[in-house]
Amino acid sequence: MQLPIKKISSPIVLDGKLDEEAWKDASVATGFYMNYPYDTALAPFQTEARLAFDEHMLYVSFVCYDDDTPDLMQSLRRDFDFDRTDNIGIYLGPYNDRINGFYFQVTPYGVQAEGVISTGGAGDDSYNDTWDNKWYSKVVRSKDKWVAELAIPFKSFRYKSMEEWNITFLRWDRKRNLSSSWIATPIQFIPASFAYSGQLVWSELPPKSKGNVSVIPYVAGGAYRDNETLPASRDTDLQVGFDAKIAVTPALNLDLTVNPDFSQVEVDRQVINLTRFEFQFPERRQFFLENNDLFAGAGFPEARPFFSRRIGIAKDSTGSLTRVPILYGARLSGSINKQWRISALNMHTKEKLSAGLPAQNYSVAAVQRNFWKQSNITFMYVNKESLKVNDRDTLKYFHEDLLKYRVTGNDTVPAFSRYNRVLTADLDMRSANNTWTANFYYSGSFSPMMTGKRMSGGSFIRYTKRKVNFLAGNTFVQKNYNAEAGFVPSRNVYPGVQSYFGGGEYIMFPKTKRLVNMGVGTELSMNVIPGGRVTDKSFSLGYGFNFMNTSELVFYYYQTYQQLTNSFNPVDAEKYIEFKAGEEYTWDGTGVRVSSDQRKLFYYQLEARYGGFYNGSNFNVTGEMNYRYQPYGSVAVRFDYNDLRLAEGYGKEKLLLVGPRIDLTFTDKIFLTTFVQYNNLADNVNLNTRLQWRYKPASDFFVVYTENYLPENMRSKNRALVFKFTYWLNL
Repeated sequence: MQLPIKKISSPIVLDGKLDEEAWKDASVATGFYMNYPYDTALAPFQTEARLAFDEHMLYVSFVCYDDDTPDLMQSLRRDFDFDRTDNIGIYLGPYNDRINGFYFQVTPYGVQAEGVISTGGAGDDSYNDTWDNKWYSKVVRSKDKWVAELAIPFKSFRYKSMEEWNITFLRWDRKRNLSSSWIATPIQFIPASFAYSGQLVWSELPPKSKGNVSVIPYVAGGAYRDNETLPASRDTDLQVGFDAKIAVTPALNLDLTVNPDFSQVEVDRQVINLTRFEFQFPERRQFFLENNDLFAGAGFPEARPFFSRRIGIAKDSTGSLTRVPILYGARLSGSINKQWRISALNMHTKEKLSAGLPAQNYSVAAVQRNFWKQSNITFMYVNKESLKVNDRDTLKYFHEDLLKYRVTGNDTVPAFSRYNRVLTADLDMRSANNTWTANFYYSGSFSPMMTGKRMSGGSFIRYTKRKVNFLAGNTFVQKNYNAEAGFVPSRNVYPGVQSYFGGGEYIMFPKTKRLVNMGVGTELSMNVIPGGRVTDKSFSLGYGFNFMNTSELVFYYYQTYQQLTNSFNPVDAEKYIEFKAGEEYTWDGTGVRVSSDQRKLFYYQLEARYGGFYNGSNFNVTGEMNYRYQPYGSVAVRFDYNDLRLAEGYGKEKLLLVGPRIDLTFTDKIFLTTFVQYNNLADNVNLNTRLQWRYKPASDFFVVYTENYLPENMRSKNRALVFKFTYWLNL
């Protein structure tokens, strides 16, 4: 389907009235189709979308027909929770490649959200709302509809000045648990994906870039106290820096950062990790996000050649993640034309003696060639240089871990190398309707003293239809594959591993008013190390129900086998007996997962499982309870409880992680979040409070207070009070 867009001679006033001639003459996208909970009819409450443009702005209007049923809102916070909020959005593919783009959403209360789209919008992880930019909107609510007007500066996003763009619209009517879109989309696919998009046809080409430069300076300062030193140490600092966005072309952008500060980024949610593997926390720092799919999507979860959180974040003396100062950074990213995309990043970190790190430089470059309708191949190069690590006079001032050696298989290698380089080829193929997906990658690493068996690779295929979904794949990570700037969780667990995995589900759509669907699913995996030794096997079988009122219920059975390749204890290797390398364990268990009606003011998500665990048992309950005070905020409590009962001497512990969170949105510009985390495994209570005032579009003032306590007497370990002031300036 096509939607023509016309150029207008005078700006549109954002007042929610749609009385300008431009709107009367604009083509209308309407006749929205249902996608969920059924995909066989038109939406009962229709939507109209119109577009227009001038030299500076892309204008969008929506008329969302409704009744006087109260709208559902989680809060007034920008970048709202999509699943729990009524909203309408435009999803743009301005490169016309059906792979990458941007989205802009607005709620009946006028709250904005925006983000970037990768991999064609085919999966939930294809939408990243951490990207932030400047645009304007106005929403007016009446008894039988709500009207939204959007004005998006062309300077706010990257695009190609071509005759057609990919476009679609998605309306999420959460209060009725209905989703609809302009283009009919089968229920098994996301209706905002570009596989099911139309074409925006321009009467005149979009305006070309005219000196598009934005500078975002900041001033930040703070006061810090560390009570774990004797005597207690105090410190203050004041720093300045800036980001800059320079449009080389409308589709190619140069981002610069000097002395960046990420103190306003929300604290990570802690986890109780009883596995042998490192846990991967998400990237939230905005500088790393736009076009990040070229870097972050390479490889498979078992081996990512590049993980941006390796830059500027390390563990401090308490084992907590701490910021490593970044001196500067530059990134050139975007599309050259419909077939080619590029991205190049260079960042330089300062030395941090307390974390045992010298100054380091990171360079990453990727080039992507698109082909067919939704497929591409990417070549990526990662280079990490640790500076002056061969200088013994410098090295002796750093943490002693720099001088240690760790055992990996039969080899001993430095804790990190003077340099580390990784080359990767990644092939991503998808059928035009998203039914078939296939991925392949091959990667090699290069470091001093690391020769031979230093490759990694994998293959994956998925088949998705209305009632069936199957997937299968395999990966291998050789024992000397060493991506220091990547994420390879098996690196210190297996001396080289082949992994095989698969799964499938069969979904039924019963003719009942209570159920959307129900179905059975299974997953299985196996790990094999050189010599053919099977180290891990897992199997699960479950049956789930998805209800019309948004609640869900799943029952499942699981079985696990492990033959350990390294000695460890999941709780405390110094306090309890370790499970020894070579020992074999098999256990099974059952679980249930339930979530309540997400539209209620009080709702919850709970999961409980009980079964064996190595030579003992574990009862685990995890979940979240949330009360919404619409639309001004919510109170939530997240928790994870483990009653771990291992054999005598191996550990009997009741592990608890609880995290209350208060989220207040006084207006759509002033937000206060207080987050407390108690973790008895880490023996720590963490408090984080963040006040944000968005005094102008994309310009903010933050005040952040954080403190860590000893749980037994609430004695303060350390505390910090920081502020940050940013201002977005278009030149």
